[in-house]
Order: sequence, then structure tokens, then C-alpha cells
Amino acid sequence: MDTINVLEKPQPLPAENSPQEESWTEVIQPRTNLLDLGLGSVWRYRDLVLLFVRRDFVSTYKQTILGPIWFFIQPLLTTITYMVVFGGIANLSTDGLPQLPFYLAGVTIWNYFAQTLTSVSTVFTANAAIFGKVYFPRLTMPLSIVISNLVRFGIQFALFLAVWGYYLLRTNSLHPNLYMLLTPLLLVLMGLLGLGLGMIFSALTTKYRDLAMLLTFGVQLLMYATPVIYPLSKLPVKYKVFILANPLSSIVETFRYAFLGSGTFSWGALGYSTAVTLVVLLLGTIIFNKVEKSFTDTV
Repeated sequence: MDTINVLEKPQPLPAENSPQEESWTEVIQPRTNLLDLGLGSVWRYRDLVLLFVRRDFVSTYKQTILGPIWFFIQPLLTTITYMVVFGGIANLSTDGLPQLPFYLAGVTIWNYFAQTLTSVSTVFTANAAIFGKVYFPRLTMPLSIVISNLVRFGIQFALFLAVWGYYLLRTNSLHPNLYMLLTPLLLVLMGLLGLGLGMIFSALTTKYRDLAMLLTFGVQLLMYATPVIYPLSKLPVKYKVFILANPLSSIVETFRYAFLGSGTFSWGALGYSTAVTLVVLLLGTIIFNKVEKSFTDTV
């Protein structure tokens, strides 16, 4: 009997072996629009921001003897130094206010700006290793610095409130007012201005390392161009216009005026500071996002 060979029709592959369209959770692609700030991706990585905040807060004083007590020691020592040098030796006016709360008020809010600016300015150089290995929105790193420094400010602000409360109850020299309600706005302005300037310098220091040392010196000089150790009301008119051109001046002066009741306050000056802060923040974010694409080639 002849054998008949039957050719069976090939069966389709099982569904699990067939190629399927893959769906990606994250698509990394270059930005072509300078105004594409990527804030949506930063919000999706908000948990990472909190992890960076915790890392910054814990690592700073992890291997120190006094630990978080340094948050209180630093502003106190700085304030005492100012009292001796500027209040005692130089005999600068404090606008009729006790020296301790006067200098401590300026130091407390100034430290938040200075620490934010100097920390953000080294984001690229200090984190080059992790930036070259893992993807995440680079903007999360400077934002975490702003928040972690806000925690430090909260501790130092508690110290200021303790001193302020003592003088308020024991003397009649302090006259606080409702402008204290502007404190959250003043903090936001200080933080955003430090963030914007820090991102600009961070982008520049990827190619010019000398700017990091120049910034440290510049922050010290900027403090003297801000009414931290002197009241704005005691300045000669010919110098006052230059000090008011500094957007930090009205912020520091408003903070001191709100809690101590002496000094100057102007909605126009505060509006000017707000406008400058928004412009600097926008410019800093654009420059930061532009440099992040190629900074690993120069760092």
C-alpha cells in the first residue's frame, strides 16, 4: 500500500510567544522647546525629592558630636559676633532695638538664602557620579535642597521666636504687627531667589570651576549690600537707592519690621523683589535644563 504523506498546516504561535507592542513607563527624549520646564516629571518624582531631603538632612550632621544642635549654635555664634563687632566696636545703629533680636532676625532669614544659593550652585559638580548613572529629572535635586534648607530654617526660626518671645514679654522695645502674616511669602521669595541664582551658577560652574570660589566670596559681600547688620532707615539717601536695587533688601527689612516693629516697609519694594525673583527663577530653570543635557562631557 502506498504511503501518503500529509503536510500539516503550520499552527500559529501561542499568544504568549508572539511579539507584543511594549509600553514604556518613561520615555527619555531631548527637549526642543526652551520653555518646556519638565515640571510634570518633577511632580511624578516627588517621592524622590523627599528622599533627597532626608538624605541632605541626615548626612549633614550624621558623624558630628553635637548633631542637630549645630542648627542653634551657628546662628547664635554669628549673632554674638555681630553684636561684638558691629554693635560694640563699630557702634552701628540698630534702630532703637535690642541688639540680640535685631541681629538674630537678619541672620535667620539671610542664612536660608545663603545656604540655598551655595548648595544649589554645586549640584552638577557634587552629584556628577549619580547623574551619569541613573535617570531622574535633574530639577528634583535643587528643589530638594530648597526644602531641606527650609527644615533648617524652621529650627533656627524656632530659636529666633524664643528670643523674640523673651524680649516681647520682658521689655517694651518690640512692637510686632500683622505683617508677620507675610512670613510664608518672604520665605518663598528667599527660597526661589536662591534656587534661581543657584541654578544659574550651577550651570556655569560645570565649565568654569573658579566661579564656585567667587560665589562664596560674593555671598559674603552681598550680605553687606543687604540690611542684615544695619537698618535701612539709617542709610544716607545717596546709598539707599543702591541697597534697594538689591531684591533681598526689602525681604529682610520686611521680616524685621513685621516681628520687631521698627524699620521700613513698602508694597512697591516687595513687589519689585517678587518680580525680580520670578525672572531669575525662570531664567535659572531654562539655563539649568539646557545644560543638564551635556554637562557630563565637561564635569
